[in-house]
Amino acid sequence: MKHIFLNLKRFDVPAEEGGVNRLAPIAGWGRAVVEGIQDGIEAYGRDTEFAVFFPEAHILTAAEARKPGSRLILGCQSVYREDVLPGGNFGAFTSNRPAAAALALGADYTIIGHCEERNDKMGLLAGGGLTGDAAKETVNRVLNQEILCALKRGMKVLYCIGEKSEEQERWEEVLGQQLELGLSGISSSDRAGVTIAYEPIWSIGPGKIPADAAYIQKIARFVKEKTKGLDLVYGGGLKTDNARMLAAIPEIDGGLIALTRFSGEIGFYPREYLEIVRLYLGGEDQ
Repeated sequence: MKHIFLNLKRFDVPAEEGGVNRLAPIAGWGRAVVEGIQDGIEAYGRDTEFAVFFPEAHILTAAEARKPGSRLILGCQSVYREDVLPGGNFGAFTSNRPAAAALALGADYTIIGHCEERNDKMGLLAGGGLTGDAAKETVNRVLNQEILCALKRGMKVLYCIGEKSEEQERWEEVLGQQLELGLSGISSSDRAGVTIAYEPIWSIGPGKIPADAAYIQKIARFVKEKTKGLDLVYGGGLKTDNARMLAAIPEIDGGLIALTRFSGEIGFYPREYLEIVRLYLGGEDQ
């Protein structure tokens, strides 16, 4: 199975407010994203899965825009580490998003452990005096709770792992712990609902040298062995300039797209998304 994921982060913020949204007024942005890509992905075989992770506010309009039988799966950006319980906590989740709520909105997928989520949790722990390896272990355990909540609700999970520049020399230890703790307690039947995304955090961002094919393949082989063959996508940004390189790595099962334009009017644009998909999957010109 191949997987094309799209993480829309907060690309909904209008350009005049400092964001990168030039696609549509914010109230109709989720609809515009879905309408812009759902027909284009129909050209590809059923052995490819397409999922989009929306900010929560846009899931409803995105769901309304999906055509009957659409290949596009809607997702949310993480879920809370606890969930609604019949006869228990039925709604005391102010500021948090339990898996039950995400599912009811129309999200069948969630992305958990993205480097931005990890950084946020690490920052909170640092504010309380917990840092270093102890903090990282705590974050991995919290992410595991989120994963288990999502899977229990029948949602699928994209679990992100990755190492920072100061962790490169011990990448096996860092990634190994993220996998071991993050995937703890997942039943054999639920494993099919989990895909791993590898983010080489040290190589992501303006001015940084991208990870090359040999490095990515080395990590991919490690992850495949450690997880006993779970599907693995490249989470460091699938884009036009690396799509064919990544497609040539047999251990990589897809990629995670975010921005599609990195200069000028930076942002996400559906036509450019479809071009990245074409380059990776080898389709016809759009």
